[in-house]
Parts: sequence; C-alpha cells; structure tokens
Amino acid sequence: MSSLYQTSPSSADRDARLAQLNAWLATTGLVDVGSGRPASADASFRRYFRYDVTPALRDKLGATLVAMDAPPERENVPAFIHVQGLLTAAGVNAPAIVARKVEDGFLLLSDLGTTTYLARLNPDNAAFMYSDAVDALIKFQLTSQPGVLPEFDRAFVLREMNLFPEWYIGRHLNVTLDEKQQATLDKVFEAITANVLAQQQVFMHRDFHSRNLMFLDQNNPGVLDFQDAVYGPVTYDLASLLRDAYIQWDEEIVLDWVVRYWQSAKQVGLPVNPDIDAFYRDFEFMALQRHLKILGIFCRLNYRDNKPHYLGDLPTVMDYVRKTANRYTELKPLLRLLDAIENKGQQVGYTF
Repeated sequence: MSSLYQTSPSSADRDARLAQLNAWLATTGLVDVGSGRPASADASFRRYFRYDVTPALRDKLGATLVAMDAPPERENVPAFIHVQGLLTAAGVNAPAIVARKVEDGFLLLSDLGTTTYLARLNPDNAAFMYSDAVDALIKFQLTSQPGVLPEFDRAFVLREMNLFPEWYIGRHLNVTLDEKQQATLDKVFEAITANVLAQQQVFMHRDFHSRNLMFLDQNNPGVLDFQDAVYGPVTYDLASLLRDAYIQWDEEIVLDWVVRYWQSAKQVGLPVNPDIDAFYRDFEFMALQRHLKILGIFCRLNYRDNKPHYLGDLPTVMDYVRKTANRYTELKPLLRLLDAIENKGQQVGYTF
C-alpha cells in the first residue's frame, strides 16, 4: 500500500465494482456467477471472491475459482501478472491466471484453498511446514536477476521505516520527537539501512509470511499476495517468514531454522554471507527494518483505513523490536528512545 493519505472506497463504489466483476465473469462462461461469496479481505484495496466452476469444466479447472477485484487506480494488476509469471517459472505454486480483464482490474485465478499457514501451524508441524516454505523461497531466489523487478534501494528502505515515526510515534502515541530524539532515530535508521543495503540481492516476495502461504497436500505451500515483489536483500523474506507479525516462536527454534536455511542456500549457491554469525546479524537487522515499517502500517490501517484489528498484533511486533535492539550496541539507543516516548505516550493517553 502506498503511504499517501487515501480514503477507502465507499460501499456503493464497491458494490458497483462487484456488479461489474460479475458482468465480466458471466461473459467467460467459466463460473456460476450467482455462487459468488467473499473469499478474503486484504490489508490493501483488493478483494477476493470465490465462485463455483461451471459443472462441465470442473474436471479441468477444479470445483472453485477465485476472482480478484483490484481497482486499477489503486492496485497494480500488471505487477501481479508479472510476478505470477516469475514464481511459476521458478516452480513455486502461485495461483494460475484462468482469465483476465486487466484494464478493469479483474483476474480469475485458480483456488489454493482456505487453509493458511497461520490457521494450521503448531509446534508439532511447524518444522516441516517451514521447511516446505523455505524450499519454495529458495526456488524463487535461485531465479533472481537484476533489472526484472523494482529495486529495494535506499529511498525504499527509508520510506518504509519512516512509517514508524509518522504513524506509530506521531499518530498512535501522539508524541512529537524533539531534535535530539529525531537525531537518535535517524542514526539508528542509518545503521539499519547500511546493513540491509550491503546484503546480497535476490528476488524478494516482500510479504512471505503465514497469512500469505496456503497449506496444500501437494506442492505446498501455495503463495499469495506477491504483487509488491522487488529485488532486494537476501534475508528479507526469511525474516518475514520466521519473525512473523502474526505468530511468534522461541528464539532458539528460529535460530535453528535460520541455520537450516543458510546451509541449504549455501549448498545451492545463493549469495548468503559465508559466516553464520554475520548472516544471523543480517537477518536480525532486516527483520528490525521490517518490524518498524509494520508498526507504522498497522497503526495506519487503524487510523486511516478503519481496520482496527491489526492493533492487536502491535505487542508481538514491538517485542521483536525491543529484543533485537537490545542485542546490538548501535541499536540500543532505539530502546532508550522507545522507553522515553512510550512512557510519555501513556501519560498523555492514546488518541483514537
């Protein structure tokens, strides 16, 4: 989602788009238009609807298909199609595009089911489920080349992190940083940026986590929500997966999973740091960059987009931020800054 201040489309606009979507689907003859029901909502302006396939086509297409409604003025459907092609070429299980009307922002996709990783993960199955996810990630990374996807460059890294002071500190805590505090935050941001930009670059999904991975009996996992893919640091998707905003694991287990990824990646020739301690540090700095962004985004989803349930995940993300900042000398000033502003924010009281 862009960081511009946008208002959500009205329900009348959305109903008009649904009617338009159904009118297009009727012309394809692929699905029973009357069977449409919501498949999932999204943190963006996209919506998904599930439809029953016309009986004569079920052997070929499966029982159901999923239609994506992505308003073209707000969402980048050509990017979705482009990255879908890259994932499929890499042997990753992304939804197939069955029909399209790109100018209207409509796609009809194969259905990867209803079971997200988040719904199924538990301590007994996590090791093999994450192993499947890492295998898919490595397949995608192995096909990487520059010039194919937008670059996750310095401006990009900082633009994401600046959502944290804007929406978390400013809007959520109702705190304005003084000059000294701003200088402290800038210095921490610079340390993070220097680390992540020094990492080797690969194809990067950018939201490779438990809500965007579908558990499947064959060719697991199914991968969704990939249209924002870029070319960036090799640890980013691993950090999304293992330092997930929606589910948290013991740090010893995560370290074990990181080591397993690192060994596999080295074996197949991916450009990971040859030293495991340095690689883990890269992973931690990358996860911190992502978590600062997420704190801002979750607050923005609440205050701007009227999606308050994301605020329930703030404590998990903040726990990651504090633990990581506490482990590295150049990040410890962030911990002191958080103590100061959260204390001040609590005295003032949150503004809703």
